[in-house]
Amino acid sequence: MNETKPYDISRWAVYRAWESVKANKGSYGVDGQSIEDFEKNLKGNLYKIWNRMSSGSYFPKPVKAVSIPKKNGGVRILGIPTVEDRIAQMTAKLYFEPSVEPLFHDDSYGYRPNKSAIQALSTTRKRCWHRDWVLEYDIKGLFDNIRHDYLLEMVRRHTPHKWVLLYVERWLTTPFQLEDGTLQERSSGTPQGGVISPVLANLFLHYAFDSFMAKEYPAAWWERYADDGVLHCKTYQQAKYMKSVLQERFHLFGLELNETKTRIVYCKDADRVEEHPDISFDFLGYTFRPRLAKNKHGKIFLNYLPAISDKAIKALKEEVRSWRLQLKVTKSLNDLANMFNSRIQGWISYYGHYYKSKLIYTLRYVNQCLIKWVRRKYKSRKHRRRAEYWLGRIARRDKTLFAHWRYGVLPTAG
Repeated sequence: MNETKPYDISRWAVYRAWESVKANKGSYGVDGQSIEDFEKNLKGNLYKIWNRMSSGSYFPKPVKAVSIPKKNGGVRILGIPTVEDRIAQMTAKLYFEPSVEPLFHDDSYGYRPNKSAIQALSTTRKRCWHRDWVLEYDIKGLFDNIRHDYLLEMVRRHTPHKWVLLYVERWLTTPFQLEDGTLQERSSGTPQGGVISPVLANLFLHYAFDSFMAKEYPAAWWERYADDGVLHCKTYQQAKYMKSVLQERFHLFGLELNETKTRIVYCKDADRVEEHPDISFDFLGYTFRPRLAKNKHGKIFLNYLPAISDKAIKALKEEVRSWRLQLKVTKSLNDLANMFNSRIQGWISYYGHYYKSKLIYTLRYVNQCLIKWVRRKYKSRKHRRRAEYWLGRIARRDKTLFAHWRYGVLPTAG
């Protein structure tokens, strides 16, 4: 125990927190201090955080509010704490997360160690084959509407460290600083973008949903990733009943279902003959719906499968357009590959798990933009056919240059 400080916080934990924050990168907060600026006086800045947290005199700065467009329209407010506040939150997370992680349900996949969206999708895919109906649900504004009094009681129940509770309460009530500089007080919610927010949201939903389902409906199958989830049902009537159960349950915790995103879906395939208007649902960037598949004997049949969603395709293409590849005529082809390969590989790694053919069709859009780049950069290749032929020859000679070329998504060579 530290004799001179009321709270025993390890300096090594603060340093580990810094390493994690640095690895995660991220923008600056309201003070304008970047990670690079913080690192210039690393030892002194880390000591200041440790000293203030250990003495109880640490108070977070306002959270920078940034509007992020949603894929389906509208905006989401992302809260960006300062670098020092992110380090402080990570320090608390290092102490707090191990005490609550063992409580969490196996079918809760969001923002957890050794859990991933791909695992959630894999489980969803298999369960759709065994139960005919899915209740697709979404919690309206989860990160904005978490009740502070309930959440603080949950934190109190699961940590022996009084300083964790103290600082969680301060982070929850820290105001947003809007783009015009005004401060917006907060009486509910935990900011999206906060380092500790995901584990707090998971704790809240553990009591609001996960443990409730495990106790009251132990035979139910479900997968949850933060505020998105699916619940597998045997009949339409069961799905309708469970929707009313969730509405009532979430209401008790100050939450509500997003009615526009909460639907009952029929997992139609070759063996399911009922008629229902909704036979597809989106989950974690994939669309689950009836698709043609081939069995081990080569026979084509109708199966219920996931593939990259239309919303994800639209977002992917918009990002590629934002690169403005055709205008980067001062760059070489190798430069472009170095600039964008990690992003392309990320899409392949995530969206290439299921029904890869739809992703491949989408990645051809990158080649189209590269062809435009060729036509602008080289006068002798202004005609599309010549540009395609030139780029196609390079792609066949060096299939490892661009990430999607490695998977056979090559430009036309004429």
